[in-house]
Amino acid sequence: MEPTDELKPAPISRGAIAALSRFARRPPPTERCELCAAPLAENHQHLLEPATHQIACACDACAILFSTVQNGKYRRVPRRIEHLQNFQMSDERWAGLGVPIALAFFVHDSSAEQMLTIYPSPAGGTHAALPAEAWDELSVDNPVLKHLESDVEALLVNRMGGSRDYFRVPIDECYKLIGIIRTQWRGLSGGVDLWKQVAEFFEQLKKRSVKAKEYA
Repeated sequence: MEPTDELKPAPISRGAIAALSRFARRPPPTERCELCAAPLAENHQHLLEPATHQIACACDACAILFSTVQNGKYRRVPRRIEHLQNFQMSDERWAGLGVPIALAFFVHDSSAEQMLTIYPSPAGGTHAALPAEAWDELSVDNPVLKHLESDVEALLVNRMGGSRDYFRVPIDECYKLIGIIRTQWRGLSGGVDLWKQVAEFFEQLKKRSVKAKEYA
């Protein structure tokens, strides 16, 4: 049966074909520096706005401008990751910090002038003030904590499933972990796939880390 004129598909013009071809070849949008709009590489630098705790993507040139800035709008997020293999943390000391789960990070908030405990949840990061005396006691056993840069560096702790891993990390790595858990959480317990991703996150963190310095 021959199709009627009403059922015959409309011919596609050469112009439309050319437009579709150009669209198919078009590269994905390029991520740009949020300060100067320069194109960014996949592995680019970050700045933190302490007042809002917001991360901004930056090119190397703009990031360098904030390398030594302490009280400006932005602070440059460092890139060094240290796996603190000799970190001293007993189960009793951990329990005394009052963290309800076995995964958290600790950062000094310069705006509030206090230490914060932040742990991931399906709703995002949950914040709680950390008693100064608890942090001071932990710092006596672990001098590295006295050298963390306010706002942009954190102690990241993973004690899940028998793990005892401690890292000195840039704050953007902590936000990345929060994002994984917030977006991938399924059901009541998170789901097997989520915890596989969390385990892979920490494995990659170990591979990218450098030997911890000796601190006093």
